[in-house]
Amino acid sequence: MRPSNKCFSSFTYWFSHFVVLLFITSLVFVSCRSLLSPNFSSSHFSWSWRGKPTSSLDTEKKRASILHDDEAPSPTAFASDLYGSREFNELDTKFKHKGNLRAHKYSKLRRIEATLAKARYSIREASKIRNLTSTFHDPDYVPRGPIYRNANAFHRSYLEMERLFKIFVYEEGEPPMFHDGPSKDIYASEGRIIHEMEKGRYYRTYDPDEAFVYYLPFSVVMIVEHVYDRGSNYNVDPIGLVVKDYIHIVSHKHSFWNRSMGHDHFMLSCHDWGPLASSFVDRLFNNAIRVLCNANTSEGFKPAKDVSFPEMNLKTGEVTGLVGGYPTSQRTILAFFAGHLHGYIRYLLLDSWKNKDQDVQVYEELPQGISYHTKLRSSKFCLCPSGYEVASPRIVEAIFAECVPVLISDNYVPPFSDVLNWSSFSVQVDVKDIPNIKKILMGISERQYLKMQRRVKQVQRHFVPNEPPKRYDMFHMTIHSIWLRRLNIHIRDQ
Repeated sequence: MRPSNKCFSSFTYWFSHFVVLLFITSLVFVSCRSLLSPNFSSSHFSWSWRGKPTSSLDTEKKRASILHDDEAPSPTAFASDLYGSREFNELDTKFKHKGNLRAHKYSKLRRIEATLAKARYSIREASKIRNLTSTFHDPDYVPRGPIYRNANAFHRSYLEMERLFKIFVYEEGEPPMFHDGPSKDIYASEGRIIHEMEKGRYYRTYDPDEAFVYYLPFSVVMIVEHVYDRGSNYNVDPIGLVVKDYIHIVSHKHSFWNRSMGHDHFMLSCHDWGPLASSFVDRLFNNAIRVLCNANTSEGFKPAKDVSFPEMNLKTGEVTGLVGGYPTSQRTILAFFAGHLHGYIRYLLLDSWKNKDQDVQVYEELPQGISYHTKLRSSKFCLCPSGYEVASPRIVEAIFAECVPVLISDNYVPPFSDVLNWSSFSVQVDVKDIPNIKKILMGISERQYLKMQRRVKQVQRHFVPNEPPKRYDMFHMTIHSIWLRRLNIHIRDQ
């Protein structure tokens, strides 16, 4: 018996040592692996569990269609998000201790991403409700009707934006090319947004670590006015140098541009050269959110990340008395357009209809004593052809005059089209069908026309500029479009 007991004791001794050694080895392995986790990545890469470098930014493949996603995610789609998780709460507790300020800074980005994930999920859940009227309470306005792609999802998204969205405006740069813009004439939309962001009444934060997006406050209109030499045979290099220099300053003074490669930054321009100005910086053109009146997909406009911005001509800068038209019984003109020869689409329109039909009244220049706005308000349909560029203030003018817009363009993305169902209150005519405009419009029944005209009145609130801004107006809808693009991306700590 003694030998067997001794053997057993020896076996037990070595086995227990083996277990202890295995436990220690496992503990060291787990600790080392945790150091390589994405939460504690190097300054240049986020590392996966396999140790392979990945981009610091995950961009969703889908277009900005979260408001009307036909394939809404399951309730567990965002179960892995940090918001409310034990891991997040533990990290938040750790970051309260001194000596970990850098980690605390990055925890703010993680909190923002977690907040966005929660908002994204709530919006997609709301999108499953296909009612024509939103189910959410709102003391000012409840979206309803076919003018919306999904009224419930839009309303949920808008309320989330009001509750959460914060924008940081870079303070670098001096007026007039920065922090300033025109408030009247054809580029008034640009100036009004710039001035409102500078006032900081809505959405602006002065803490960049709290921001969801970062605004690059340069005005292409003002850069062209002060830098471009009109006698230089279209040498636009000075414009590009201003933009490149500004991005250089911002990216070297702050960490946010390089952290996201520009994806959570936005510029805004109503000048035709807005896309051109952005093309001098690759990441500005390809990554950043570009809010453009010239929303031309053939010139690089990407609906998934860029925003179509309504163009309006405020001749005096005043924002009162813009809306209103005659009753339908007094709209005796089938279709109306007046404008100079400006691009091939207008050439085709004028060639087909100028001085040829009293139902389709097309003018290159109105006769003396005839009011342009009276013609708009007396017409059932207002023709809105593109000029040299796709944007036209006539679209907003038609909506203000309660005249059904007829969009004639190639490659144009209408403003707020993530939210608005443009086919419910406008007519889109292909360029090749310009000779058939009268036939197309006469084919719309009186009943259908009356529905469209009522919807034009309803959609006015989203295009009207107000001072100060009012909920759901042009300013807030533009910010909402930027909010949607921010929902489309996920930025990781570096």
